[in-house]
Amino acid sequence: MIRKMKLTDLDKVMDIWLFSNIQAHDFIPEEYWRSNWQQVRSMLPEAEVYVYEKDDDIRGFIGMMENYIAGIFVDEKFRSCGIGRELLDYAKSVKKELSLSVYKKNQAVARFYLRNGFEISSEAEDEATGEIEMLMRWKNDE
Repeated sequence: MIRKMKLTDLDKVMDIWLFSNIQAHDFIPEEYWRSNWQQVRSMLPEAEVYVYEKDDDIRGFIGMMENYIAGIFVDEKFRSCGIGRELLDYAKSVKKELSLSVYKKNQAVARFYLRNGFEISSEAEDEATGEIEMLMRWKNDE
């Protein structure tokens, strides 16, 4: 089930956020993610966050700011089970258009979004990491 995040979910959501970022971005020092942990934790309650929950266990979440997807994160134990796709489909059901940024070196994630109807609209350097990010967009044409 997908539902809006509650404050009581924050610890689990932050665990998933940290370890997913470290695993998915081996080209960025782990310390970058750890040093941003507190800032993200303070921002999440103000963001539009939906969790995927099954058997009273949060297995993933999507964070959005208006039409921008800040990220989809899935617990390592439940990856490749369709949770990311369900979270993305949920976002598509409530928004008419979406955008997001993906590091160019994160090809698996870029392919996921391309398979799900996103197009690359531009590339730019992320000043914080020095890595190239691709801005991707999706629009409901119906």
